[in-house]
Amino acid sequence: MAWKIEFAESAAKALGKLDKTMANRIIKFLKERVEPNPKSVGEALQGNLAPLWRYRVGDYRIICDISDTTLVVTIVKIGHRKDIYR
Repeated sequence: MAWKIEFAESAAKALGKLDKTMANRIIKFLKERVEPNPKSVGEALQGNLAPLWRYRVGDYRIICDISDTTLVVTIVKIGHRKDIYR
């Protein structure tokens, strides 16, 4: 069974606000690199964001919640690296 990628409402809104080139780059990254095996590419976060994972795409970060039982990667937050962890 393959992994499925879902967007939280706030992440979809943030993706829509990005310029088209960066938004397409992020979508391509998610489909080609994250969807086949999400834990091979990203890094687990620590501290109060501990259950979440992060992916780097240029200066942008994608924060995700990975559910191993349902094989779903939920994109929680997308933003520039200077603002994403605040």
